[in-house]
Amino acid sequence: MELDNIERLLEKYFEATTTVAEEQTLQAYFSQEEVASHLEQYRPMFNYFSIAKEERYTKQVPLKPRKRNYKWLSIAAVVVLTVGIYFGNYQIERNKEREQARIAYEETKKAFELLAENFGKGTDKVAYLQEFEIAKQKIYNNN
Repeated sequence: MELDNIERLLEKYFEATTTVAEEQTLQAYFSQEEVASHLEQYRPMFNYFSIAKEERYTKQVPLKPRKRNYKWLSIAAVVVLTVGIYFGNYQIERNKEREQARIAYEETKKAFELLAENFGKGTDKVAYLQEFEIAKQKIYNNN
């Protein structure tokens, strides 16, 4: 009968519905010499809890709070903020300059393309004049 009671208490324990008295019953059962073989696996867990209860912290706890120097922390925050703003503005200005340079490059490229197109037309006219000059030389040389 006691074994049935222990198994029922274990089920309640793992469902987190046991009372303190029921948990003490489980600890007492698993701390004795003879435990049912199929429940032997739970013995280390309950023995650990028994041992853990007896542990004590023996070091001295300082009661005086440490002084924190928030003045230096605030100065460091201001420095970081200032550096961030400076380099942020610097980066924005660089991006504006790059954008202006890119726009100037595009405009210059368009101008050179227009110049090359008109230069090509002028070259065609010069070639036509050269043909005219050759024909004129033939006419004058034949006479």
